[in-house]
Amino acid sequence: MTTDFDPMYDGTPPWDIGRPQPAFEAIADAGKLQSVVLDIGCGTGEHALMAAVRGYEAIGIDASPKAIARAIQKASDRGLPVEFLVADALDLGAVGKSFDTVLDCGLFHVFDDDARARYVRSLASALKPGGVYFMLCFSDKVPPGFGPRRVSQAEVRDAFSDGWTVRSIEPAVLAVTFTPDGIQAWLSEIARV
Repeated sequence: MTTDFDPMYDGTPPWDIGRPQPAFEAIADAGKLQSVVLDIGCGTGEHALMAAVRGYEAIGIDASPKAIARAIQKASDRGLPVEFLVADALDLGAVGKSFDTVLDCGLFHVFDDDARARYVRSLASALKPGGVYFMLCFSDKVPPGFGPRRVSQAEVRDAFSDGWTVRSIEPAVLAVTFTPDGIQAWLSEIARV
Protein backbone atom coordinates (compact mmCIF):
# COMPACT_ATOMS: atom_id res chain seq x y z
CA MET A 1 0.00 0.00 0.00
CA THR A 2 2.44 2.69 1.16
CA THR A 3 6.08 2.96 2.04
CA ASP A 4 7.42 3.10 5.59
CA PHE A 5 8.47 6.73 5.84
CA ASP A 6 10.19 6.47 9.24
CA PRO A 7 13.69 5.98 7.74
CA MET A 8 13.25 9.22 5.76
CA TYR A 9 13.30 11.11 9.07
CA ASP A 10 16.85 9.95 9.81
CA GLY A 11 17.63 13.02 7.71
CA THR A 12 15.41 15.72 6.23
CA PRO A 13 12.81 14.39 3.80
CA PRO A 14 12.26 16.42 0.61
CA TRP A 15 8.80 17.52 1.79
CA ASP A 16 10.00 18.79 5.20
CA ILE A 17 10.60 22.44 4.35
CA GLY A 18 10.63 23.62 8.00
CA ARG A 19 7.61 25.88 7.60
CA PRO A 20 3.99 25.56 6.41
CA GLN A 21 3.29 25.17 2.73
CA PRO A 22 2.47 28.62 1.24
CA ALA A 23 -0.78 27.22 -0.18
CA PHE A 24 -1.94 26.24 3.33
CA GLU A 25 -0.81 29.57 4.80
CA ALA A 26 -3.01 31.27 2.20
CA ILE A 27 -5.97 29.10 3.29
CA ALA A 28 -5.39 30.06 6.91
CA ASP A 29 -4.92 33.74 6.01
CA ALA A 30 -8.23 33.64 4.12
CA GLY A 31 -10.00 32.47 7.29
CA LYS A 32 -10.94 29.07 5.86
CA LEU A 33 -9.83 26.98 8.83
CA GLN A 34 -12.60 25.91 11.19
CA SER A 35 -12.52 24.93 14.88
CA VAL A 36 -10.74 21.60 15.34
CA VAL A 37 -8.00 21.09 12.72
CA LEU A 38 -6.42 17.76 11.80
CA ASP A 39 -3.04 17.79 10.07
CA ILE A 40 -3.14 14.31 8.53
CA GLY A 41 0.17 12.77 7.55
CA CYS A 42 1.62 15.71 9.47
CA GLY A 43 5.30 14.82 9.29
CA THR A 44 7.04 17.20 11.68
CA GLY A 45 3.82 19.12 12.25
CA GLU A 46 4.15 22.51 10.58
CA HIS A 47 0.49 22.75 9.52
CA ALA A 48 -0.88 21.79 12.94
CA LEU A 49 1.51 24.29 14.51
CA MET A 50 0.35 26.95 12.03
CA ALA A 51 -3.27 26.31 13.06
CA ALA A 52 -2.38 26.47 16.77
CA VAL A 53 -0.60 29.82 16.33
CA ARG A 54 -3.86 31.12 14.86
CA GLY A 55 -5.81 29.94 17.90
CA TYR A 56 -7.32 26.71 16.59
CA GLU A 57 -7.34 23.41 18.42
CA ALA A 58 -4.95 21.34 16.34
CA ILE A 59 -4.00 17.68 16.18
CA GLY A 60 -1.39 16.09 13.96
CA ILE A 61 -1.14 12.42 13.08
CA ASP A 62 1.49 10.49 11.19
CA ALA A 63 2.47 6.83 10.88
CA SER A 64 6.13 7.74 11.48
CA PRO A 65 7.16 7.74 15.16
CA LYS A 66 10.32 9.70 14.25
CA ALA A 67 8.27 12.44 12.55
CA ILE A 68 5.88 12.63 15.52
CA ALA A 69 8.80 12.88 17.97
CA ARG A 70 10.12 15.88 16.00
CA ALA A 71 6.64 17.45 15.89
CA ILE A 72 6.23 17.07 19.66
CA GLN A 73 9.62 18.71 20.17
CA LYS A 74 8.68 21.62 17.88
CA ALA A 75 5.40 22.16 19.77
CA SER A 76 7.29 22.16 23.07
CA ASP A 77 9.99 24.52 21.75
CA ARG A 78 7.33 26.93 20.46
CA GLY A 79 5.08 26.63 23.51
CA LEU A 80 2.10 25.52 21.44
CA PRO A 81 -0.62 23.16 22.72
CA VAL A 82 -0.77 20.74 19.80
CA GLU A 83 -1.50 17.04 20.24
CA PHE A 84 0.61 14.79 18.01
CA LEU A 85 -0.15 11.09 17.65
CA VAL A 86 1.30 8.11 15.84
CA ALA A 87 -1.84 6.94 14.02
CA ASP A 88 -3.08 5.35 10.82
CA ALA A 89 -4.77 7.70 8.36
CA LEU A 90 -6.73 4.72 7.06
CA ASP A 91 -8.31 4.22 10.50
CA LEU A 92 -9.17 7.68 11.86
CA GLY A 93 -11.89 6.12 14.02
CA ALA A 94 -9.09 4.88 16.29
CA VAL A 95 -8.13 8.50 17.01
CA GLY A 96 -11.51 8.97 18.67
CA LYS A 97 -12.11 12.57 17.60
CA SER A 98 -14.02 14.42 14.94
CA PHE A 99 -12.71 17.38 13.01
CA ASP A 100 -13.97 20.52 11.28
CA THR A 101 -10.94 20.95 9.00
CA VAL A 102 -8.46 18.43 7.63
CA LEU A 103 -5.19 19.52 6.01
CA ASP A 104 -3.47 16.95 3.79
CA CYS A 105 -0.10 17.88 2.34
CA GLY A 106 1.22 15.02 0.27
CA LEU A 107 -0.63 12.06 1.78
CA PHE A 108 -3.40 11.35 -0.75
CA HIS A 109 -0.89 10.89 -3.56
CA VAL A 110 1.00 8.06 -1.82
CA PHE A 111 -1.99 5.69 -1.81
CA ASP A 112 -2.79 3.06 -4.42
CA ASP A 113 -6.41 2.77 -5.57
CA ASP A 114 -7.55 0.40 -2.81
CA ALA A 115 -5.89 2.40 -0.04
CA ARG A 116 -7.20 5.63 -1.54
CA ALA A 117 -10.80 4.36 -1.21
CA ARG A 118 -10.12 3.33 2.40
CA TYR A 119 -8.58 6.73 3.06
CA VAL A 120 -11.64 8.59 1.77
CA ARG A 121 -13.91 6.41 3.94
CA SER A 122 -11.65 7.06 6.94
CA LEU A 123 -11.81 10.82 6.32
CA ALA A 124 -15.60 10.65 6.06
CA SER A 125 -15.76 8.93 9.45
CA ALA A 126 -13.76 11.69 11.16
CA LEU A 127 -14.70 14.91 9.35
CA LYS A 128 -17.90 16.48 10.63
CA PRO A 129 -20.70 17.13 8.11
CA GLY A 130 -19.99 20.56 6.66
CA GLY A 131 -16.31 20.17 7.49
CA VAL A 132 -13.69 20.86 4.86
CA TYR A 133 -10.77 18.80 3.59
CA PHE A 134 -7.92 20.71 1.95
CA MET A 135 -5.51 18.58 -0.07
CA LEU A 136 -2.21 19.51 -1.69
CA CYS A 137 -0.94 16.71 -3.95
CA PHE A 138 1.36 16.08 -6.92
CA SER A 139 -0.28 17.10 -10.18
CA ASP A 140 -0.45 14.92 -13.26
CA LYS A 141 1.34 17.84 -14.96
CA VAL A 142 4.59 16.68 -13.26
CA PRO A 143 6.58 14.56 -15.72
CA PRO A 144 6.96 10.86 -14.85
CA GLY A 145 9.97 9.91 -12.78
CA PHE A 146 11.10 10.58 -9.24
CA GLY A 147 8.49 11.08 -6.55
CA PRO A 148 5.01 9.88 -5.72
CA ARG A 149 2.07 9.04 -7.91
CA ARG A 150 0.78 11.90 -10.03
CA VAL A 151 -2.90 12.76 -9.54
CA SER A 152 -5.38 14.14 -12.07
CA GLN A 153 -8.35 16.37 -11.30
CA ALA A 154 -10.60 13.55 -12.52
CA GLU A 155 -9.07 11.17 -9.94
CA VAL A 156 -9.77 13.66 -7.16
CA ARG A 157 -13.36 14.12 -8.32
CA ASP A 158 -13.86 10.35 -8.63
CA ALA A 159 -12.42 9.65 -5.16
CA PHE A 160 -14.71 12.25 -3.57
CA SER A 161 -17.87 11.62 -5.60
CA ASP A 162 -20.03 10.09 -2.87
CA GLY A 163 -20.85 12.15 0.23
CA TRP A 164 -18.57 15.04 -0.68
CA THR A 165 -18.73 18.29 -2.64
CA VAL A 166 -15.58 19.20 -4.55
CA ARG A 167 -15.60 22.99 -4.26
CA SER A 168 -12.40 23.63 -6.17
CA ILE A 169 -9.25 22.08 -7.61
CA GLU A 170 -6.70 24.75 -8.43
CA PRO A 171 -3.11 24.65 -9.69
CA ALA A 172 -0.64 25.23 -6.86
CA VAL A 173 2.98 24.70 -5.93
CA LEU A 174 4.20 22.11 -3.44
CA ALA A 175 7.37 23.51 -1.88
CA VAL A 176 10.19 20.97 -1.49
CA THR A 177 13.80 21.03 -0.37
CA PHE A 178 15.42 19.99 -3.66
CA THR A 179 14.27 22.76 -6.00
CA PRO A 180 13.43 26.40 -5.34
CA ASP A 181 10.66 26.23 -7.94
CA GLY A 182 8.69 23.57 -6.06
CA ILE A 183 6.54 20.92 -7.70
CA GLN A 184 3.35 21.42 -9.70
CA ALA A 185 0.43 20.42 -7.52
CA TRP A 186 -3.32 20.53 -7.15
CA LEU A 187 -4.89 22.31 -4.20
CA SER A 188 -8.35 20.89 -3.59
CA GLU A 189 -11.10 22.17 -1.29
CA ILE A 190 -13.60 19.39 -0.62
CA ALA A 191 -16.55 19.64 1.76
CA ARG A 192 -18.12 16.74 3.64
CA VAL A 193 -21.86 16.56 2.95
